[in-house]
Amino acid sequence: MAPDKESNGLDNIAFEADGAEHFFEIPEGKALSGENDRDKLVYCVTDVPPWYLCIILGIQHYLTAFGGIVSIPLILSQGLCLQHDGLTQSHLISTIFFVSGLCTLLQVIFGIRLPILQGGTFSLLVPCLALLSTPEWECPAWTQNATLVNTSSPVFIQVWQSRIRVLQGSIMVGSLFQVVVGFSGLIGLFMRFIGPLTIAPTISLIGLSLYDSAGMNAGNHWGIAAMTTCMIVLFSQYLRHIPVPFPTYSKTKKFHTSKIYIFQILPVLLGITLSWLICYILTVTNVLPSDSSQYGYLARTDIKGDVIGRAPWFTFPYPGQWGLPTVSLAGVFGILAGVISSMIESVGDYHACARLSGAPPPPKHAINRGIGMEGLGCLLAGAWGTGNGTTSFSENVGVLGITKVGSRSVIIASGFLMIIMGLFGKIAAIFTTIPTPIIGGMFLVMFGVIAAAGVSNLQYTDMNSSRNIFIFGFSMFTGLVIPNWTLKNPTAITTGIVEIDQVMQVLLTTSMFVGGFFGFILDNTIPGTKRERGIIAWNKTHEEDSNVTIESDEVYNLPFNLSARLSSVPWVRYIPFCPYQPSRSPSDGTPESSGSLHVLKETSTDIVASVGL
Repeated sequence: MAPDKESNGLDNIAFEADGAEHFFEIPEGKALSGENDRDKLVYCVTDVPPWYLCIILGIQHYLTAFGGIVSIPLILSQGLCLQHDGLTQSHLISTIFFVSGLCTLLQVIFGIRLPILQGGTFSLLVPCLALLSTPEWECPAWTQNATLVNTSSPVFIQVWQSRIRVLQGSIMVGSLFQVVVGFSGLIGLFMRFIGPLTIAPTISLIGLSLYDSAGMNAGNHWGIAAMTTCMIVLFSQYLRHIPVPFPTYSKTKKFHTSKIYIFQILPVLLGITLSWLICYILTVTNVLPSDSSQYGYLARTDIKGDVIGRAPWFTFPYPGQWGLPTVSLAGVFGILAGVISSMIESVGDYHACARLSGAPPPPKHAINRGIGMEGLGCLLAGAWGTGNGTTSFSENVGVLGITKVGSRSVIIASGFLMIIMGLFGKIAAIFTTIPTPIIGGMFLVMFGVIAAAGVSNLQYTDMNSSRNIFIFGFSMFTGLVIPNWTLKNPTAITTGIVEIDQVMQVLLTTSMFVGGFFGFILDNTIPGTKRERGIIAWNKTHEEDSNVTIESDEVYNLPFNLSARLSSVPWVRYIPFCPYQPSRSPSDGTPESSGSLHVLKETSTDIVASVGL
């Protein structure tokens, strides 16, 4: 990366990196001032920060995803009869982190190729719990009593392993649907009917629908949660342009002081770490209550201390580690509902990620590849036995907007870190001591950024139009009302067919699906001009900006120069997930991604300024 100019054409006024000799020094004559400076990316999607920075930022993404990923096996353990088997819970956590890291590498390198992290999905957790709650798989009464459970007995092992094996098989079969939909190009064909009035409620509801999760975690100790939130806001918004002097060494300047914008690039990591340290001090001094029935107990850092001592130093998750998977028809139908919801959410995540990382709108072949790769990730998650699948993590999309670091190299580093954490059991067990109020405080910031990123898509539509106001308002409101009512009335849907009931239950409790569905139907059926819907603005943006094609190729083409090698093969154009670019002159500005799902943006030099938070 050049010291004075980013690859996206933006002045790199925040940092200057020259190999490993400089760590974010302020270039001579540069100053951090002006409204536009606030919104510029430090690193865009194709930039490669120094390796040590990739590790540090990768840890931040890992910690951001930690709460969402680790909560899935902990919640699932209740249906698996593992409430009193903390060691097996830690093995599940190690497995889901290992698979999440593996799927992240596959997605960023071969899939959508955006800086988007992969992890467990709550859309598959609901059908899994629904399956485990059926009479056939209901936990025996003796497994609910800690004094009667012998975690090493063959009887108990058979109880929980038979349940996780049926989840494995159901997830593997259900994920094949997503693989087919993605790699066959059906998603890409469907995208031509989607505009900003569909994407806006879908992305916004990704953040808004998670308010309950944020509130439940933060509500365990609102003081700790508020402290975490205030720290992240303070670091990311108020102190972002304040440099901190650090002693550094280089061959030319020897030992000297460099000014580093530490608050701009590590606000989440700093907020979590400081809050975690404070909770540890309050735990050691017994300021926080030691009685589990008292308020604030869950803010202690020693609640799961025994897991650290019992966890092995090294563990290697492998496919079929719990035995040969089995398949349940009811489970497959439920998983299909979760897969559909996950795909809709992921498409919204792709476009939010593209906006926040300085990338052009993803073309059809990249979307096809991304969805297909997520299906493959769910297949791998089922084979490894996480009890869950994988999807794009919305929380980490929010981190891109906070830190202004959109490099996919950082996410690749995070993927390797998650694999390593999955291999070392004690290291993964240490992170289970992060108190839930800290996670809740982080969610308050992250989910708000995602909701705002969705609303920002409306800036290119005519929001003076009563048609557009109605579509967006109705989609957003129903996306909150219907899931809320369905959750409070779980027995209201009774068709007489259990599988259909499960499918409807999952779909109607997924805000992103409900809001996106109504936005899609109404936007494509209510009469409206292309200018009113924003279609004219999309096309005009792509026609006028000749740099979009070059940037799109650089971001979304296959790695290792595979796209260039395949461009000479004529039949590649018929493969939905492969980019095909016949030879053309450098002056040819025809957009390669004209059939993609467009997310509106300014010209290429202003792309980052349009996502100011």
